[in-house]
Amino acid sequence: MKKHSDTYHRIWDVVRKIPPGNVATYGQIAEFAGFGGHARLVGYALHSLPENSDVPWHRVINGRGRISLHTAEGYHNLQRALLEQEGVIFNSGRVDLDRFGWNGE
Repeated sequence: MKKHSDTYHRIWDVVRKIPPGNVATYGQIAEFAGFGGHARLVGYALHSLPENSDVPWHRVINGRGRISLHTAEGYHNLQRALLEQEGVIFNSGRVDLDRFGWNGE
């Protein structure tokens, strides 16, 4: 079994706090977890999630309000579908961060 760093666990704990129907950016998660300026670290942590994790990874998008996952991997469509099931609306492939963005509270 792969052991994950405390850093990843801190990131995952923050992502778990994002309520259904809201999104946060990689940069926001990094900031809230105490790793400001390290948005890519959040991507690495989410990519390393164990199978059947309870972390709502799909609620994390990029700072432009877009899904960052590649469409060829199939996760792009899954992420969008999961967000839409929670009521998040896409307009021209973007999420309105003012409307659906989570402020950490």
